[in-house]
Amino acid sequence: MIRWAATFALLCLPAMTHAQTLDLDPKWEYVADTVMGGVSKGQAVHGVIQSQDATRLIGTVSLDNNGGFVQIAFDLAEGEVFDASAFTGIALDVYGNGETYDLRLRTDALTQPWQSFRTDFTAPAEWTMIKVPFAAFSAHRTDATFNAARLRRVGILAIGREMQADIAVSGVRLYR
Repeated sequence: MIRWAATFALLCLPAMTHAQTLDLDPKWEYVADTVMGGVSKGQAVHGVIQSQDATRLIGTVSLDNNGGFVQIAFDLAEGEVFDASAFTGIALDVYGNGETYDLRLRTDALTQPWQSFRTDFTAPAEWTMIKVPFAAFSAHRTDATFNAARLRRVGILAIGREMQADIAVSGVRLYR
């Protein structure tokens, strides 16, 4: 895991102009380990969190029955690939409970659900922009190389340990 990416991303971030970013319009969906027999429970809810319109992932992550995750995720181009090669990384506006979450990207080179390009970040208990360069993502259970021109999916997960998930996301954008 590359923990420095999230720590680095939280340091004094300059404001980004609209020309430097591409706002995404995620249609978040909730997924949990129940798809593979796990017993974690949660949900994605939409509402106003601390004065910002957001999607919130809440739940309890359980390691029972070989489980261990709750997730919100969205496809970038409804099953097609999305070319993000003109951008440096992804930025999220998050509000959380101080826990560490995974940020995962998928490209069309990945064929199995357990494969991803991932990093982690901490979601502080105040609205914060997390800025993560594509270079901070590591391949997980794949020999594929990350290619920003072939993006398909973005996910935020509470995973791998028993925990209470509570993270809200009010904005997702690509940045230069």
